[in-house]
Amino acid sequence: MTKYQAVGIGNAVVDVICQSDDAFLSRMGIEKGIMQLIEMERAEFLYENMTERTQMAGGSVANTIAGLGALGLSTAFIGRVCDDGPGRDYVREMSDVGTDFVNAPVTGGELPTSRSMIFVSPDGERSMNTYLGISTELGPEDVPEEVAGGCGLLVLEGYLFDKDKGKAAFLEAARDCRAGGGKAGISLSDPFCVDRHRDDFRRLVRELDYVIGNDHEWLSLYQTEDLGAALEQAAAESGLVVCTRSGEDVVIVEGEETVRVPVDEITPVDTTGAGDQFAAGFLYGVATGAPLAVAGRMGCIAAAEVIAHYGARPEADVLAMFRAEGLI
Repeated sequence: MTKYQAVGIGNAVVDVICQSDDAFLSRMGIEKGIMQLIEMERAEFLYENMTERTQMAGGSVANTIAGLGALGLSTAFIGRVCDDGPGRDYVREMSDVGTDFVNAPVTGGELPTSRSMIFVSPDGERSMNTYLGISTELGPEDVPEEVAGGCGLLVLEGYLFDKDKGKAAFLEAARDCRAGGGKAGISLSDPFCVDRHRDDFRRLVRELDYVIGNDHEWLSLYQTEDLGAALEQAAAESGLVVCTRSGEDVVIVEGEETVRVPVDEITPVDTTGAGDQFAAGFLYGVATGAPLAVAGRMGCIAAAEVIAHYGARPEADVLAMFRAEGLI
């Protein structure tokens, strides 16, 4: 019997968010609109220069799993936090949204809980500066076989490939899930992550059940400027391919079927978590047997909700929003 309908494995990152303008980003040496990995000293410097900051549990796949939990699925997350204040808060916040954090906080370690300093520009773009801390130690020993092997849907995070132990944990979880009859897939995370691990990701497209990415990530993966050609190649290699395109139609391809899902134009307050919550809405549709067009629409609604406010997790009742559109 499946214990969890959806399980995620990824970096357990505390998000620290503040507003900033382009002049501030330039002054701090922050590249706009991407995720950069930083060391502890840099993390402390940026933290000290943040004003009116807010703090909350984050991490790309953790946000997706929290979104699926908020939609009513039984969910769990595999990750590492330190037994420090931010780590204990992280576990509590995941529990508060109905997601089991299956790994006990680590005591006696030298590395603190991971955190990401996120600077939100007036146009809603977010620039992330992430210190991975204890997340870098995530390994196969952190993957309970009964959790990964007993889930219906496994969501994997591309960022895990930045460390060999994380990659091994990722592959172990995917193997256990698929051996248990579940579906395993990956969120590509960002184009720079794809650049760093292109060969590994190309192999994964052929081996996993689904792959979700945005247009920049798919173009990077296949080293082309022709998105149609990139998606055609991906569709020939993978079971289910999803491409989001920053306000333009979402493209979903499975076998011979191609679905385009319109996106409502809205002005974002904060784009943090847009891709994460699109994945949550879309995978909710997959988990509940919805047609691809409906699942895609669910993803768009969830993404639209999260970019309408600060923070990477939903504040409104997204399930009610699905009902209002007649999707469930």
